[in-house]
Amino acid sequence: MTQSFDVVVIGAGPGGYIAAIRAGQLGLSVACVEGNAYDDPKGEPRLGGTCLNVGCIPSKALLASSEEFEKITHHAEDHGITVKGASIDVGKMVARKDGIVGKMTGGIQYLFKKNKVTLLKGYASFAGKAEGGFNVSVKAADGTVSAVVAKQVIIASGSKARHLPGIPVDNKLICDNEGALKFGDVPKRLGVIGAGVIGLELGSVWRRLGAEVTVLEALPNFLAACDESVGKEMLKIFKGQGLNISLGVKIGEVKAGKKAVSIAYTDADGKAQTLDCDKLIVSVGRVPYTDGLNLDSIGLKTNERGMIDVDAHCQTLVAGVFAVGDVVRGAMLAHKAEEEGVMVAEIIAGQKGHCNYDAIPWVIYTSPEVAWVGKTEQDLKASGRAYKAGQFPFMANGRALGQGDSQGFVKVLADAKTDEVLGVHIINSHASDLIAEAVMAIEFKASSEDIGRICHAHPSLSEVVKEAALACDKRQLNM
Repeated sequence: MTQSFDVVVIGAGPGGYIAAIRAGQLGLSVACVEGNAYDDPKGEPRLGGTCLNVGCIPSKALLASSEEFEKITHHAEDHGITVKGASIDVGKMVARKDGIVGKMTGGIQYLFKKNKVTLLKGYASFAGKAEGGFNVSVKAADGTVSAVVAKQVIIASGSKARHLPGIPVDNKLICDNEGALKFGDVPKRLGVIGAGVIGLELGSVWRRLGAEVTVLEALPNFLAACDESVGKEMLKIFKGQGLNISLGVKIGEVKAGKKAVSIAYTDADGKAQTLDCDKLIVSVGRVPYTDGLNLDSIGLKTNERGMIDVDAHCQTLVAGVFAVGDVVRGAMLAHKAEEEGVMVAEIIAGQKGHCNYDAIPWVIYTSPEVAWVGKTEQDLKASGRAYKAGQFPFMANGRALGQGDSQGFVKVLADAKTDEVLGVHIINSHASDLIAEAVMAIEFKASSEDIGRICHAHPSLSEVVKEAALACDKRQLNM
């Protein structure tokens, strides 16, 4: 029996499950297809995609656990608290992470039922066009195939870790993000190829727990996507924490033994070097996951980057087929995928869905965190746009000092003539929360004066955002 739906969503990651829920709220008949079990003990598809199962959520759980351990072992004494003999149970830490993931995936199943979204368990592929829509095949884990007809389809199949040629990832000795979340104990020596978000976050986890961590990065500049001042400050902070970071390297042969890995590389000065480690994390980005979708059957194909081309509203070249998240242009961020999912569901329902790509925040969840939205200073210089900058440090903020967390600053960039906020950059352990005010400012085209004239609670970390905005006109009050 063939099932028919107004909308079929392929993939239950952040873009997919949010799109399905929003479409259900708008009264459309919706099915969401997911087949990845992510090591589920019963072999059942796990909802939430990479983000919830082997990305954002589990990594933040491990980051929180490792931060607690470091606070107890290194910073409790600053508060007059003496702790002796603290130890870490890695198995229990990982089990806590798994419990959080399980709870979250179950929560999505509840939301599907609440919003009348039909979950189809299996992997989806197109089977050609149908009258008034598209034929979609769903292959279950037992090999059975069911047929579905959709008036419209949203592709939200996500991405997978990018691997390097000649470096076989077994997720035991040589790991990508999935394997790095499941270490059974703390490696004595940990190597990380790639100083991007994932590499720095996971490297920070295991460094706090006692690993000697070395990060090898091919680019000559640290955190090249960030504002230059942020990248320079974070490099100093990370090195101060004990991360060994080498920039401008060229990776050579990687040899995996029975219990260790050897990485040959050339450093920035052209000298041959060797890194020996107990485990290696390969963190060099992600690539769109479009395997098996059979896009040709409906006249679609991927571009040279493996992505599906879409317009500003995520409509593909085939009317009635949309694509969101990591399979399309733009940042591979869960919240960006969610915004696109909502936009597409609303467009399908006849509303005016919209996503402002200039107001998508970025966050690196290290300690301290890094968050930014809008333009960097180098962006503005390259475009020739006249701007002014205001910066204020957390070391001058009473709340930050009281929390023993005064590293970093807030930097506000505004148009030199109109004073419109163009970009905000934050280094602080609460940067991921503080950036929301900046996103709001950019969304509503606020000026730096607007932020500076808004009353911020005292004492609070948010006062630093206000002071940085005031500093754009050199009228900060507490420095």
